[in-house]
Amino acid sequence: MHAFSRPSPCLSRRSLLALAVTAATAPLTAAPLAATPAAAASDVVVGGARLVADGVQVNGGGALPKKLTARAWLLADQDSGEVLASYRAHLRVAPASTLKMLFADTLLDRFERTERYLVTDADLAGIPSGSSLVGVKAGITYTVEQLWQGVFLRSGNDAVQVLARMNGGVAKTVAEMQARAVDLQALDTHVVSPDGYDHDGQLSSAYDLALFARHGLRDADFRAYCGTRSAEFPAGGGKTFRIENTDRLLSGTYGVTPYPGMIGVKNGFTSNAGNTFTGAATRAGRTLVVTVLHPKSGHNAVYEETAALLDWGFAQGSSARAVGTLVEALSEGGTRASGSSAGKAPHAGAEASAADGTGPDGWGAVGGAAGAVALLAGGTYALRRRRRRSGEVPPAS
Repeated sequence: MHAFSRPSPCLSRRSLLALAVTAATAPLTAAPLAATPAAAASDVVVGGARLVADGVQVNGGGALPKKLTARAWLLADQDSGEVLASYRAHLRVAPASTLKMLFADTLLDRFERTERYLVTDADLAGIPSGSSLVGVKAGITYTVEQLWQGVFLRSGNDAVQVLARMNGGVAKTVAEMQARAVDLQALDTHVVSPDGYDHDGQLSSAYDLALFARHGLRDADFRAYCGTRSAEFPAGGGKTFRIENTDRLLSGTYGVTPYPGMIGVKNGFTSNAGNTFTGAATRAGRTLVVTVLHPKSGHNAVYEETAALLDWGFAQGSSARAVGTLVEALSEGGTRASGSSAGKAPHAGAEASAADGTGPDGWGAVGGAAGAVALLAGGTYALRRRRRRSGEVPPAS
């Protein structure tokens, strides 16, 4: 078994992507974080003007659940993209492992599920201390499917790093994730590492995370992985061990009742981000997507508030009128978000960040070069077509 490599199926796509990655990683004149797509959105309203206002945004549907303590949240219809209710939808905060949804949406179609890869010590070097791990070991051969199970079920930063190295390295993967975020019009998102671990400048929002979930769920593999409750993971010597999904609304662990119709999608926790969660559930043929970020207290609060919002959406949300919309990807016919917030930040009460976006252990950000990624993202992803396949304190993310 040898290092993984795969020829590109499209030279023009490869050339554009190479330009994007080169632009994102090459030394450039220093630029502040404000030059990144997430921070450069001060004159852009994504999803509708009400989503940049402070306070709860709802229009009909009856009283919302009481005791919602999250710093930001959003509830939307998966099919129509209508935002039914929100609070600080564009507030930029640390996302923790919910950012792995963007990682998966960017890389899932790069490798076949059955392809095999022999992990080396070099593949596992530099994983941030305190990361959540699935237990990937050097000297063991894994299928791509097993690595993705490690990402989705156990939020394994070791599995993320191996897949990133298979993709050409962490820096290349970060640049491609940032370009994907721009294509999805997730302009609050600034990617520093593929796994969502706490790094200076790593930010996203309830709105952007809902975009990632909605787009990812259109892919059958993404949907299958995030909805898998348990799997057998290689332990070496022909042995395996069982891994369970850390999404408590799916698995029903740690005192949380499984939510009826739960699909997934991804939870996270770091000391900086607190508890974060984006989930989706289906009832009577309707699918809702919800993001809840950093409730005030309780390890289960993120799940309790998610369940309460889903209950409201399925019961009263059908009579609520949209307060905004989850936009479509530019490469898939979406209209570029426009408008002005009169010089205000794209969200009320935005978190200030003076970080330069460079993380330790070699997990560097695209930094000021992300603007170059934004310029190239449309052309890169217009050529790239995703294959649609049918068919108790947790560790840091």
